[in-house]
Amino acid sequence: MTERTGRCLCGSVSFKLTAEPIATRICWCRDCQHLAANGTVNLMVPLEALSVSGALAEHTKTADSGNTVTRMFCPTCGTHLLARSSARPQFRVLRAGNLDDPSSIQPTANIWAASAPTWACLDVDLERVDQQPQAPKPAAPPAS
Repeated sequence: MTERTGRCLCGSVSFKLTAEPIATRICWCRDCQHLAANGTVNLMVPLEALSVSGALAEHTKTADSGNTVTRMFCPTCGTHLLARSSARPQFRVLRAGNLDDPSSIQPTANIWAASAPTWACLDVDLERVDQQPQAPKPAAPPAS
C-alpha cells in the first residue's frame, strides 16, 4: 500500500492516509452536488488510518439517507475535505480531489445516481447504485 497525502487549497489543513480505501465512489446525492456543483469522488477510509493536521470547521445536517452527516472543511479557504456519518462512525469520507495524487485511486461505482442531472457523465463501466449503497462488509478476522 502506498501512503497517500493531501491538503486543502490554501495548505492550512493536510492529511495522511495509511490504508487502502474501503470503497471509492462517485456520489451524486444533492448534498454532494451542492458542495461541488457536480458529483464528488469519495474514498471511504478507516478512521484509524487517517491523520489530519490543522483546524477544521464543521457543518452537520440530516442527509436524504436519514443519517446525520458532519462535513469538515478548512475554515480559511473553505475546501471540503472530510465527512462522517452517524451510520458509520468508524469511517471517514475523504474527497479524492484533495489528494496530492488523485490518480492513485479509481472509482468503482456511481452512488445516488438517480439524483444525477440529465447532463451528468456517468461512466457506464462503473456499478450504478440509484440511492444509498449497502454498508461495506467488515474485514474477515485473520486466520489462525
